[in-house]
Amino acid sequence: MIQEKEYLRDRVVTYARKYALVRNPLFFTFEGIGGNCTNFASQCVLAGSCVMNFTPTYGWFYLSSNRRAAAWTGVEFFYNFMTTNTDVGPFGRTVDISEAMVGDIIQLQNEDEVFYHTLVITEITENEIFICANSVDSLDRPLSSYTYKALRVIHIDGVRYDTRYIIDCFDSLLNPPIAAEGM
Repeated sequence: MIQEKEYLRDRVVTYARKYALVRNPLFFTFEGIGGNCTNFASQCVLAGSCVMNFTPTYGWFYLSSNRRAAAWTGVEFFYNFMTTNTDVGPFGRTVDISEAMVGDIIQLQNEDEVFYHTLVITEITENEIFICANSVDSLDRPLSSYTYKALRVIHIDGVRYDTRYIIDCFDSLLNPPIAAEGM
């Protein structure tokens, strides 16, 4: 039976701040071969959801560097999954920047109108949004310090899960017991 649960934004922020400047050994690092920003954002969203979608081709999952969904590491694939997912896993929608919340995702567009970078919102003040990211490692960096043509905000509305598989992955993600495949 599929049910919905809350997306735990505080866990997203905790994870993002811990791994913005260092890498979690549970995951392969894609720097130098396309970038690590969406991989990092996916890890953060996983920390807040603890549910992956193992649907071949169109899901959102990571088992190893060679056994992962395109949506785990690809900017457009991530966006498409999060904004159209009707099955298990996190789901969301595009919102105006004024509706952004901590734990949401921002993607930046370049002059060629290609969305190329994925950021995790870790703090919002009256005057600024702060993000964490990989590729160009950033810990609570002001969004205003970036140069981009446009942006889109993916608001994570919640998480769908199969009641037969209830797992709280947060502690093992935050503090992995041993190094894994990702090294």
